[in-house]
Amino acid sequence: MARAGVTAERLTRAAADLADEIGFQNVTVSELARGFGVKPAALYSHIKDAQDVKVRVALLALAELADRAADALAGRAGKEALLAFANTYRDYAKEHPGRYAAMQVVFDLETAATGAAGRHAEMTRAILRGYDLPEPDQTDAVRMLHSTFHGYVSLETAGGFRRHPREVDASWSRTLDALDAVLRNWPPPDDHSPP
Repeated sequence: MARAGVTAERLTRAAADLADEIGFQNVTVSELARGFGVKPAALYSHIKDAQDVKVRVALLALAELADRAADALAGRAGKEALLAFANTYRDYAKEHPGRYAAMQVVFDLETAATGAAGRHAEMTRAILRGYDLPEPDQTDAVRMLHSTFHGYVSLETAGGFRRHPREVDASWSRTLDALDAVLRNWPPPDDHSPP
């Protein structure tokens, strides 16, 4: 019988908090059980396995970020929307490093297309509407933005920029200026590129 007060939602939130404290890779069913004062076996009436916990934390993080991004994007377009989204993304990653790491979990196609994961992708596309990019350029731009944001944030949180005297915020600002310039001046299709 499951212990009173333990629910799938509470386990997910506890796992997300634990991820921020000790690192996403260190979250285990045993650690969660310890926090609830139960044996690990007691949690399996609420979760399938450790991978289920990881996916749940990833979806929670994507939903939280999507909510913040939606608020930040309201009424903005073009560069203003790009800056709002990028800064929200970066702030969330710095505030919630474990949750951010969870967002890198690879989902099956059905999960990726629905719920929080799909909402997050749609918001990125909403930014690009201000740049009037058709497909397949829009998909290329989405990949460029996610790669740039993730790469910058990952290097920054790992301490990769500490050895250079240039302010990290100044470089971030210039990076966003460069992304805006690229999006406004998107190159025409290359006749030799694959479809």
